[in-house]
Amino acid sequence: MENKLKIAITLFDKANTKDPNTETFDGTAYPKELLYAIRMTEKLNLFEPNASEAVQLAVRCQHICRWEIPRDAYEMNRKGYLMWRKDLAKFHAKKSAEILKEVGYDDILIDNVTFLLQKKQLKRNEETQLLEDVICLVFLDFYFEKFSKKYAEEKLIDIVQKTWEKMSDKGHKAALQLNFSKESLALIQKALA
Repeated sequence: MENKLKIAITLFDKANTKDPNTETFDGTAYPKELLYAIRMTEKLNLFEPNASEAVQLAVRCQHICRWEIPRDAYEMNRKGYLMWRKDLAKFHAKKSAEILKEVGYDDILIDNVTFLLQKKQLKRNEETQLLEDVICLVFLDFYFEKFSKKYAEEKLIDIVQKTWEKMSDKGHKAALQLNFSKESLALIQKALA
């Protein structure tokens, strides 16, 4: 079982190394979605080290080959954004299912991973909630700071509130333990007040 997991992760990572977008972290340039996938796994291991195999797989392939469906291919408004996110979820589910089938996983596990990737039954399904908590924690820990420099305070407060709404109580506690800058922490506290 563990061997299949390692093979699947290797194949997910191989797909994500093709990302033409890069991000530099600690002086090293990474394909953007590969770095994101690594961060997701590391965050899951800290947040819920005993997560099921399906969650471990979903976490690692949550953004698989995301660059293939660029945001600017959709209208640059709320409707376009939601359509893009919906199409991405289906795309990630399909792409991951192909790899998992190749590795030799059964249909039950593949269906479970694709169910999670499409965020079905958020707030009602424990594993979907776990995936969402990890997504939100990775966003807050690694991307919020940079993100906050692009938008006005009002928009950022809205984003923090929407992110918080998607998280569980356990996720909230973990988020408040993250190492935010003074400015980001003040903004988050304002959003939650």
